[in-house]
Amino acid sequence: VQDQRERLLRATSMAHEAQLKMLRYQLNPHFLFNTLNAISTLVLEKEHKTANEMLTRLSAFLRHSLHSDPMQKVSLLRELEALNLYLSIEQVRFEEYLEVEFEIEPQARSAMVPGLLLQPLIENAIKHAIAVNEEGGTIRITAAVQDDKLWLVVSDTGPGSTDSRPSAPQGPFGVGLENTRNRLSVLYGTRFNLEMKQCQPAGLSVTIGIPFERSDQE
Repeated sequence: VQDQRERLLRATSMAHEAQLKMLRYQLNPHFLFNTLNAISTLVLEKEHKTANEMLTRLSAFLRHSLHSDPMQKVSLLRELEALNLYLSIEQVRFEEYLEVEFEIEPQARSAMVPGLLLQPLIENAIKHAIAVNEEGGTIRITAAVQDDKLWLVVSDTGPGSTDSRPSAPQGPFGVGLENTRNRLSVLYGTRFNLEMKQCQPAGLSVTIGIPFERSDQE
């Protein structure tokens, strides 16, 4: 009976790990397709210098992504470093039309988070808030610790959405938000919050709440 119990625990652990890896690696092809499509457009429009700059920054981001362990959490500080690599790619594309603001509490910087947690949310905000607006827009990332939880908010100044259900796979934030929800569910069970809502007077915000775990290395 003890042997059967141990085998079941090992099998459950392996299935848990496989699911996390699948969800984590699902992000790369989705992001890569969108970026390569943008670079292809630049080449067709003969904007070779900009295309080359995007390729260089894409290479740096992919090196970081491929070298990171999908099973390991990272400090929010390191997550923001990776996020800046991604944003540097998009800022080549959108230039002054994309503005990014950060408001990170000092205590939140050492919080442990799943790697590339925020990237798909930023990607969706760029696609549905910045790219569709002739004047561009602003994306704001905030982080704070309250009641033993890390609260992360990604908001934008776009047109918003008529579907505020975080589990809706067919909504405008479907792929990125559903992937994020599934990863958080595997990692934290029911001990997380995920909410998408309209901002006033315009825009959309996604709020994530996860247990606050402090990094010993930061």
